[in-house]
Amino acid sequence: MVPPISPCALVAPSRWETVGVSTDSPGRNGPVSAARRRDVIDALRRGAVPESGLDLLATGLDRFQSALDAELDAVASGASVFKAVRGEYGSGKTFFARWLGERAKRRGFAVAEIQVSETETPLHKLETVYRRLTERLTTPGFPPSALRPVVDAWFYALEEDALAAGASEEDLPAKVERLMTDRLTEVSRHAPSFATALRGYRAALESGDEATASAVMAWLGGQPHVAAAARRSAGVRGDLDHFGALGFLQGLLTVLRDSGHAGLFVVLDEVETLQRVRSDARDKALNALRQLIDEVHSGRFPGLYLLITGTPAFYDGRQGVQRLAPLAQRLATDFTTDPRFDNPRAVQLRLPGFTLDSLIGLGLTIRDLYASGASSAERVKEITDDVYVADLAKAVGGALGGKVGVAPRLFLKKLVGDVLDRVDQFEDFDPRKHYALTVNASELTEVERNSAAVDSADDVELDLP
Repeated sequence: MVPPISPCALVAPSRWETVGVSTDSPGRNGPVSAARRRDVIDALRRGAVPESGLDLLATGLDRFQSALDAELDAVASGASVFKAVRGEYGSGKTFFARWLGERAKRRGFAVAEIQVSETETPLHKLETVYRRLTERLTTPGFPPSALRPVVDAWFYALEEDALAAGASEEDLPAKVERLMTDRLTEVSRHAPSFATALRGYRAALESGDEATASAVMAWLGGQPHVAAAARRSAGVRGDLDHFGALGFLQGLLTVLRDSGHAGLFVVLDEVETLQRVRSDARDKALNALRQLIDEVHSGRFPGLYLLITGTPAFYDGRQGVQRLAPLAQRLATDFTTDPRFDNPRAVQLRLPGFTLDSLIGLGLTIRDLYASGASSAERVKEITDDVYVADLAKAVGGALGGKVGVAPRLFLKKLVGDVLDRVDQFEDFDPRKHYALTVNASELTEVERNSAAVDSADDVELDLP
């Protein structure tokens, strides 16, 4: 029996959303590459959501897969989809969004995850949302920001199409210009400056003016304060505004489609932060969200899958969606039935909270994934057997006031960094003898701190044989 858990003092940096659950071995669908395993384990060691490899952990989301895959396929065929995800803090919203983003990327989508923020990305200023979108834009072949590679690929595709249509080298520029005009006709009706800037970017490249080309690309990405000389050279004026952002998004979707991408998957994460802004800004943001939903449903953005995440308080409370009746009507979903019968095709999805059993199952999955790359896999599994993992999960949950729903981030951080790493590196390390769970101030998020404040961690023991 190890000493009791020491008292916790509490607060910390980045917010975590828990991961899905699998009690199967991580290699169940084939061997896991060392790079994927390392990315996942390194992120968990830091207490962060992995950026990739989420399919290794996410079999608990199986019940959503069929409906969501069908929606992604529809978007790839030219439809557009809006989806809202609801869940308490720790229920897995960020993980869910990244897991679905990975699935979209495997289908050839470009992906962008945007954190809604009162100061950095206010939702009522869609020009800032578009700017963050282009900054965070990633594709299967390029990391953020992939805007310039996407545009370059588009021009290359136009040249290939022109050559396939019989264009000679001499008249290729003119043919490309005509193709560009044809494909941006609809966009030009709403955002003529988008097409103008693309022409300016191409002209700067052809003249070898890299500085102007880079500046025009920044302007296309919604960046403010682009040099006036570059804007004049491209034939555009001013900075992108709220209304122009929708036209630019339409243009970006056209470029993505023509350059070979299936569509664009966009996540607006932490939308519940709108509840904490000034009432006038909140009302504008809610109306902007309503406008976005209407535009998606109207078919203006073929190839767009827009996902938002928020807490039940945001969707149901007076300071959130219910403050704007038209928005509440668009997001209304029946959650009065048993969660087992929730409709994954509905506009809102409800993520269930974590239970002790699912937390233990998650720990076993991570233990097996870690062991598959350890110097001695059998020793890792023997020392950190199922009973130990279960007791550690109970202890961490107890340290957080018994609220298992907010425990996964800390539990996985402790399991990987404090236990598995030591077992792997030190042959004589036995966590039953040499490890006492401690929780320090620098380790907890605000939500974890509030949970831990409910009960004293002194009342919880890690009872191991």
